[in-house]
Amino acid sequence: MINTILFWAWLAWSLPMGIYRSQFRKIVYQDNHWSINIKPYFLKELKGLFSNIYPNNPEYIQKRNFYRFYLMIYIILGIGYFLSKT
Repeated sequence: MINTILFWAWLAWSLPMGIYRSQFRKIVYQDNHWSINIKPYFLKELKGLFSNIYPNNPEYIQKRNFYRFYLMIYIILGIGYFLSKT
Protein backbone atom coordinates (compact mmCIF):
# COMPACT_ATOMS: atom_id res chain seq x y z
CA MET A 1 0.00 0.00 0.00
CA ILE A 2 2.75 2.48 0.93
CA ASN A 3 4.52 1.61 -2.35
CA THR A 4 1.46 2.65 -4.33
CA ILE A 5 1.05 5.91 -2.43
CA LEU A 6 4.73 6.81 -2.81
CA PHE A 7 4.71 5.90 -6.48
CA TRP A 8 1.70 8.09 -7.25
CA ALA A 9 3.10 10.94 -5.14
CA TRP A 10 6.42 10.68 -7.03
CA LEU A 11 4.61 10.58 -10.36
CA ALA A 12 2.39 13.56 -9.53
CA TRP A 13 5.39 15.54 -8.26
CA SER A 14 7.30 14.83 -11.48
CA LEU A 15 4.63 16.20 -13.85
CA PRO A 16 5.56 19.92 -13.60
CA MET A 17 9.31 19.21 -13.69
CA GLY A 18 9.57 20.01 -17.40
CA ILE A 19 8.17 23.47 -16.84
CA TYR A 20 10.43 24.26 -13.89
CA ARG A 21 13.51 22.89 -15.66
CA SER A 22 12.69 24.89 -18.78
CA GLN A 23 12.37 28.12 -16.78
CA PHE A 24 15.65 27.45 -15.00
CA ARG A 25 17.53 26.55 -18.19
CA LYS A 26 16.28 29.67 -19.97
CA ILE A 27 17.77 31.80 -17.21
CA VAL A 28 21.04 29.85 -16.96
CA TYR A 29 21.71 29.77 -20.70
CA GLN A 30 20.14 33.22 -21.25
CA ASP A 31 18.09 31.92 -24.16
CA ASN A 32 14.31 32.13 -24.57
CA HIS A 33 14.09 29.80 -27.56
CA TRP A 34 12.23 26.53 -27.00
CA SER A 35 15.15 24.51 -28.36
CA ILE A 36 17.14 25.08 -25.15
CA ASN A 37 14.95 22.37 -23.58
CA ILE A 38 16.14 19.65 -25.94
CA LYS A 39 19.80 20.57 -26.26
CA PRO A 40 22.19 18.24 -24.45
CA TYR A 41 23.84 20.94 -22.36
CA PHE A 42 24.26 20.01 -18.72
CA LEU A 43 27.51 21.41 -17.35
CA LYS A 44 26.42 25.03 -17.08
CA GLU A 45 23.04 23.92 -15.76
CA LEU A 46 24.70 21.87 -13.01
CA LYS A 47 27.08 24.70 -12.23
CA GLY A 48 24.09 27.05 -12.00
CA LEU A 49 22.25 24.65 -9.74
CA PHE A 50 25.08 24.06 -7.26
CA SER A 51 26.81 27.44 -7.32
CA ASN A 52 25.91 31.06 -7.96
CA ILE A 53 26.71 31.99 -11.57
CA TYR A 54 24.51 35.13 -11.65
CA PRO A 55 24.72 36.64 -8.14
CA ASN A 56 23.08 39.92 -9.20
CA ASN A 57 20.05 38.32 -10.84
CA PRO A 58 17.24 37.91 -8.27
CA GLU A 59 15.08 35.91 -10.71
CA TYR A 60 17.89 33.39 -11.18
CA ILE A 61 18.41 33.06 -7.42
CA GLN A 62 14.68 32.58 -6.83
CA LYS A 63 14.33 29.96 -9.60
CA ARG A 64 17.52 28.18 -8.50
CA ASN A 65 16.39 27.91 -4.89
CA PHE A 66 12.93 26.74 -5.90
CA TYR A 67 14.38 24.18 -8.34
CA ARG A 68 16.77 22.91 -5.63
CA PHE A 69 13.83 22.45 -3.25
CA TYR A 70 11.75 20.79 -5.96
CA LEU A 71 14.54 18.35 -6.85
CA MET A 72 15.21 17.57 -3.19
CA ILE A 73 11.57 16.54 -2.64
CA TYR A 74 11.62 14.59 -5.91
CA ILE A 75 14.71 12.65 -4.82
CA ILE A 76 13.29 12.00 -1.34
CA LEU A 77 10.06 10.62 -2.84
CA GLY A 78 12.03 8.44 -5.27
CA ILE A 79 14.30 7.06 -2.56
CA GLY A 80 11.32 6.44 -0.30
CA TYR A 81 9.56 4.53 -3.06
CA PHE A 82 12.54 2.39 -3.94
CA LEU A 83 13.38 1.66 -0.28
CA SER A 84 9.79 0.70 0.48
CA LYS A 85 9.88 -1.90 -2.30
CA THR A 86 12.45 -3.96 -0.38
